[in-house]
Amino acid sequence: MTEIIAGLYVSPVELLAVLGAFGLVVARWLPAAARPRVTIGAGAVLVPAAIVLGVVGIRWQMVPVLAGAAVVLPFALRALLPRRTGRPAWRARWWLALPGSVACAGVIAAGPVAAWAFPVPVFPEPSGPFAVGTRVVQWTDPLRPESFTPDPNDRRTVVVQLWYPAQESPAGAERAQYLGRTRAEARTVSDALVRGVGLPGFLVDGVPQARSHAVFDAPVADGGERFPVVLFSPGAGGVRTQNTAWAEELASHGYTVAALDHPYDSAAVVLGDGRTIHAETASTGDRAEDDKLAVGWTAIRAADLGFVLTRLGQLDRGEISDPLTGRLDTGRVAVTGHSMGGAAALQAARQDERFDGVIDLDGYPHGATSPSLSQPTLALTQAITPATDPRYVPRLSEALDHSTATSYRLTIPGAAHLTFMDGPLYLPPVPSLVGSLGRAGSPHVVAATSLAFLDSTLRGEPGDLPGLLSAYGDLVTYP
Repeated sequence: MTEIIAGLYVSPVELLAVLGAFGLVVARWLPAAARPRVTIGAGAVLVPAAIVLGVVGIRWQMVPVLAGAAVVLPFALRALLPRRTGRPAWRARWWLALPGSVACAGVIAAGPVAAWAFPVPVFPEPSGPFAVGTRVVQWTDPLRPESFTPDPNDRRTVVVQLWYPAQESPAGAERAQYLGRTRAEARTVSDALVRGVGLPGFLVDGVPQARSHAVFDAPVADGGERFPVVLFSPGAGGVRTQNTAWAEELASHGYTVAALDHPYDSAAVVLGDGRTIHAETASTGDRAEDDKLAVGWTAIRAADLGFVLTRLGQLDRGEISDPLTGRLDTGRVAVTGHSMGGAAALQAARQDERFDGVIDLDGYPHGATSPSLSQPTLALTQAITPATDPRYVPRLSEALDHSTATSYRLTIPGAAHLTFMDGPLYLPPVPSLVGSLGRAGSPHVVAATSLAFLDSTLRGEPGDLPGLLSAYGDLVTYP
């Protein structure tokens, strides 16, 4: 009863509460013969629904629904009382009652509207032939000191979430919590994310309630097939789970996705021992100084990506005990990222020839553009408008034009910066914020273009890649 209904963004019990509340408002305007039956029926729906919500937890979006119902309920119940002979009717004249009814209906309607604007995200069903499993690992690099702390013995630690092709889980298997391994971790990460952008936490309190389609620690898919690997770095302040819909879609098509948390940069990183590391990176407001800081942060992320690829190779060879041993094709690897993570992916590829392809999801290239990229690269960008940083496209074009491999810049009409992560699934559909592709269209476009590039680059599948990409936007080919 608490599962969110796709398209309505409310649960069945919440829907019953909304219908019951509206029923009480409508009953006032029905013929006298029908009024008691509708009032009793609406109350019989509303009261149990409110009790259930009180037990399982009331989302803030349901507060106006219950408040409106509480106002109208005494008047609705009074309609059930018998009228006394010779006394004037208790009911107010219609022109006095109408404004109150309209006001109550408006308050009640605010609930489902708010649930639509700030929903519990419903993740798209992965379209590939594989079910999806997920697990979280934590690795420490003994060769790199942690530059964010003064302790000379502190070593760089990263948390990595893997999404991989899995066996079909039994019906009713619990799906993975979004944003964390547990509800407590998800709440910690959600609170840190909203603090980072200055939003009141309650607005997105449905996000840590969400579950995706993957199953934690599901057995790896049968057959012995080795799966190409895709590494992912999130945006500045972003977290490893911010592109879950994208990662699950890729995994369902036979890729293993390894997404990183970057401690002291990601909004909140919960370590295996329970400690939480919060972000310490912050812009200064001075463009020159911020550019310099971004170069340093990008370099740290690029080193994290190279380290994780090394660990994945060790895992595949059995040097690290893991169910995925022998199932990762670390000879076919792409490095990807969103925003600053895209810049880190470009830098990692320049420094490490083990990466065979790059996907930059709307990331401004920080740092040097040399040496030239030797890997095929796909850069997906938001729609370019007068408000876009005028340095963005020239800088990106410079990086791609110097590539020694064929690369692409695809500008997607209707896309905004947050189109390229899970934001459209749970933020208000404001075009300037999440684009105008819609909650279903945004993840589809980003995953479809990524898959087309990965299938061509890592699997060598024949086909007209420029033609496939051009179907989604304005394509420029480099060099």
